[in-house]
Amino acid sequence: MKKINIFAPAKVNLILRVLGKRDDGYHDLFMVMEKLSLGDDLTLEDIPSGIEFSLEGDSDGGMILDKNLAYRAAKAFREATGEKRGVKIHLTKRIPIAAGLGGGSSDAAAVLRGLDKLWDKNWEPSRLAQLGSKLGGDVPFFCHEGAAIAEGIGDRITPVSKLPNLFILLINPGFSVSTPWVYQEFDLLKTNHESRITNHGSLELDLKLTPPHKDVSNRVLFEEFCDVTSNLENDLEKVTIASYPEIGEIKSYLVRHGAQGSLMSGSGPTVFGIFEDEKTRNDALVKIPMKNWKTYAADNRSES
Repeated sequence: MKKINIFAPAKVNLILRVLGKRDDGYHDLFMVMEKLSLGDDLTLEDIPSGIEFSLEGDSDGGMILDKNLAYRAAKAFREATGEKRGVKIHLTKRIPIAAGLGGGSSDAAAVLRGLDKLWDKNWEPSRLAQLGSKLGGDVPFFCHEGAAIAEGIGDRITPVSKLPNLFILLINPGFSVSTPWVYQEFDLLKTNHESRITNHGSLELDLKLTPPHKDVSNRVLFEEFCDVTSNLENDLEKVTIASYPEIGEIKSYLVRHGAQGSLMSGSGPTVFGIFEDEKTRNDALVKIPMKNWKTYAADNRSES
């Protein structure tokens, strides 16, 4: 039987802006995301029929197959292609779950890309991404190579020229954060602020939920290391830190120990620090206090 191995990288959000809530309940976003050397490994093996799934480590949905994104991706691809053959999937998880690193979405995209190769379908990445958008907001990003701008609900992808080398230290505080809860809190805070602005229009500048957004549509801003660190931005960070102040503590730790920039990724709770060289990053890694923090050293990668 034909078998292939495929890597499913984690991601960080270098920029995450919430532009507004849509009529369908989702949010319009503007994101700049980069893939990392930290990731999960999948093995896909051709079998006569059906979908067999096995797992090492914790995963979104675990062994509840209808909730597991990797399994759902295989099912969706078989249905979309009309393929009668089956696949045996083995997933080895290394990306922490519910951590803002896109692990489940990356696994789903890896299955789509892997089955496309395994079964010689030759779909374009944009076609895989369109199918992946039905599975999760970050799946289309992982169907494309390299860093990218993601807009809409994450389904409109614009590749970004290769970013400079980034030495990254990820710290996960050891608890998970619900993405729907974070967005609900964001909407509530924004509504409260807008109400106060309506009643006190002269205070508008002081009451904005987030500072004015920088224009990052010009890709030249990402050519140098300092271009990346000076544009870090996450609209959800303030909301999550308000309920989980330990995230702010982690950010302060990273900056004190040499990170040129630090930000919460996605809806959290994982925080990443960007270092200019590997030695400074590794020095910070060995000095991390003895807490329940989970740590990962990673680099950015240009291909998934």
